Amino acid sequence: MAKYIYPAVFTKEGTQYSVYFPDLESCYTQGDSLQDAYEMAGDVLCLTLYNLEEEQRDIPTASEVSALQTDKDQFVSLVACDTLEYRKYYDNRAVKKTLTIPAWLNTMAERAGLSFSAVLQAALKNELHIAEN
Repeated sequence: MAKYIYPAVFTKEGTQYSVYFPDLESCYTQGDSLQDAYEMAGDVLCLTLYNLEEEQRDIPTASEVSALQTDKDQFVSLVACDTLEYRKYYDNRAVKKTLTIPAWLNTMAERAGLSFSAVLQAALKNELHIAEN
């Protein structure tokens, strides 16, 4: 889970734009306007990288923009995404976990009115160095 920046090739096709990422297989999209194409490019980039992370596959290195060749109706733009933010937004379902703690700790936590779920979430975020929004 990370922040990524990849070059995308935008091709003007009439009033629309198609977009592909040379470094990522099957990572392409289109938009009705340049703004729409750019937003769609961010979405498809994040989805593609999220899927690679989920499959524990290697994330390809991004090419240098200067290494990419374009035709006259094309240009290259960098597109960024954050797969952690994507996860938080699209995969925010609750998952039940069973855990074991000493009885004395359970008693003290219950007396203090602590939410076990909130405490565990905070501890996991701390261990994983995930900042709160």
